[in-house]
Amino acid sequence: MNALEVHHLKKTFGSKLANKDISLELRRGEVLALLGENGSGKSTFVNQLAGIYAPESGEIFIDGKKCTFKSPEDAIAAGIGMVHQHFKLVEVMTALENITLGEKSGGFFVKKQALYEKINGIQKKFGFSIDLNRKIYEMSVSEKQTVEIIKILYQGARILILDEPTAVLTPQETEKLFAVLRRMKENGCSIIIITHKLNEVMEISDRVAVVRKGENAGLVETAACTEKSLARLMLGGKFDYKVTRVPAGRSQNPVLVVKNLSTKNVFGKKSLDDINFELYGGEILGVAGIVGSGQKELCETLTGLLKAETGEAIFQEKNLLKISPIEIKKLGVRMNFVPEDRLGMGLAAGLDIADNVMIRSYSEDSHFFLNRKKGSELANEIVERYGIATPSIHNPVRQLSGGNIQKVLLGRELEMHPKFLIVAYPFRGLDVGATNNVINMLNEQKKKGVAILLIGEDIDQLCALCDRLMVIHDGSIKGIVPPEFTTKEEIGLMMMGKSFTEGKEAQNV
Repeated sequence: MNALEVHHLKKTFGSKLANKDISLELRRGEVLALLGENGSGKSTFVNQLAGIYAPESGEIFIDGKKCTFKSPEDAIAAGIGMVHQHFKLVEVMTALENITLGEKSGGFFVKKQALYEKINGIQKKFGFSIDLNRKIYEMSVSEKQTVEIIKILYQGARILILDEPTAVLTPQETEKLFAVLRRMKENGCSIIIITHKLNEVMEISDRVAVVRKGENAGLVETAACTEKSLARLMLGGKFDYKVTRVPAGRSQNPVLVVKNLSTKNVFGKKSLDDINFELYGGEILGVAGIVGSGQKELCETLTGLLKAETGEAIFQEKNLLKISPIEIKKLGVRMNFVPEDRLGMGLAAGLDIADNVMIRSYSEDSHFFLNRKKGSELANEIVERYGIATPSIHNPVRQLSGGNIQKVLLGRELEMHPKFLIVAYPFRGLDVGATNNVINMLNEQKKKGVAILLIGEDIDQLCALCDRLMVIHDGSIKGIVPPEFTTKEEIGLMMMGKSFTEGKEAQNV
């Protein structure tokens, strides 16, 4: 008997058919990877399994018993728990308080010792090591993710759904997570993992289910697949995906010179500490680091959104730290920062695609009134170039899938003809086809002599695409290295605080 069986699930949102007819079988003690393009319907599908959406038709069976979910509480009671990409934790509470939040059998008033024993039993069984008394805001991203996993196991989940679990992890943290997943398999848990990283699919999954245009496109044994065959199955045709580093046509002199740059956060702690680097035209300088290491502050400081404490950033004989964001924009500096909350920080959810495109370009329109025709033309170009799945450019952005929302956000910036381009997390949530489009775009910008500062999460992509890689930890640079001569493990150690030399030594131990 399978742990989970899903028959002919259907779900629509207004006139949009998200899931047409999806069926799935999940065995006991297996990891099943769920693949699909942005907008293919995979998120809608798992949200129905987790009780967030109610299917319009179809059936869900757990251990052979038919189940109907009206809420996530119903799903967890039946044994299904989901770890979302954006964690659902209360930052000011401890790990213990978060794990037991909503406990019906006494909650915080039950004996703490009994809670510690039960949760530590789960930790021992699956190989976790979380200090239950630590506040969530004191934890790393991987520790927060661990708390989320422990929480749903504590609630009795036997079937786990993980949405992009490695998106913000270092190579070492990813390896540790996979070791935990394998141990969970050994203990009879069944796992559905959503990821766009095909190398991870090959490493951790037993089988792969592919969703295309709201329907099943295939269910295959991982051992019988290659990354290319999975990409072809996902995209529905021939596809050759390979990240290629275009030879650098580096300018003779640096385009940007950053010296002794330091910033402080609202708590008075240094978020950037004495940053020094140079960036040349016609090269891509990658930035790697654990989330919260200063990447956001670096972007905001170079674009005038955050005031620096000390230092200078010279671009076209101007110190970017001393002029306004509008002046910086006029110099040809463009930033594309793909935030975790794309709608909260990047786009206006209630406006359509055309209006969101014009939000960024309206100040360059010489007319008293907005040139809506020009904005619509640009919006249509962006939709076509980046393969945005939408009925119309007049469709509200909030109705798009997460990946398509990102394409709007990214495409809007890339059409502004930059001289110095800051790109942060451009591949976040994109499928292999869309990722390939973005990579080609960055290489085209590089060929034109644009200086590109690329902040990313996927070490493999950064190493394959960038000419040099700058690794930061806790606001400090740990090394600027040639990625083709540096191992992923060395980069991971630098991300965790080792200097480049220390990383080399640790690798040779």
